[in-house]
Amino acid sequence: MNELEVVNIRLVREPSLYCDKLIRKPEDAVEVVGKEISQYDREVFCVLNLKANGQIINMNIVCMGTLDQAIVSPREVFKSSILSNARSIILMHNHPSGSLNPSNEDKRITRRLWECGRLLGIDIADHIIIAGTSGEMFSFKERGYLQEMESSEVAEAELIPFHRRKEREER
Repeated sequence: MNELEVVNIRLVREPSLYCDKLIRKPEDAVEVVGKEISQYDREVFCVLNLKANGQIINMNIVCMGTLDQAIVSPREVFKSSILSNARSIILMHNHPSGSLNPSNEDKRITRRLWECGRLLGIDIADHIIIAGTSGEMFSFKERGYLQEMESSEVAEAELIPFHRRKEREER
């Protein structure tokens, strides 16, 4: 007789390290966790899970990489968000080199995570890069990158009815 294993997935809470601060702007998020992740000598990618009002539920370090890269899996990014019932998230990672500029890979993964978040109903509120130990930061939201994604999504959505009409005409 075959046995079926029963598994249980749950979020395990650790002692609190952070405050109940509401996140209204990128500087608020950096104030809460920026100092911690800026101290690493390799790239660290984390997610802040937020309630609808911007209150932090928790923070999860998704992955640690090397000096100049971290392998980010959407599955791992959203795991704690789903288990925490987050409405939105803020992505954060450091550049140990001190560079403020997002790499092409930073832009690509932000877009991919934004698309995944749309499917899951979890908004990407921002993606913030911390530049080394300088305390400087780059906000995808403040620089308009997230708005560009939303605009391109709207433009693509407006094309769908046209394509469907064309398919019907061809039948």
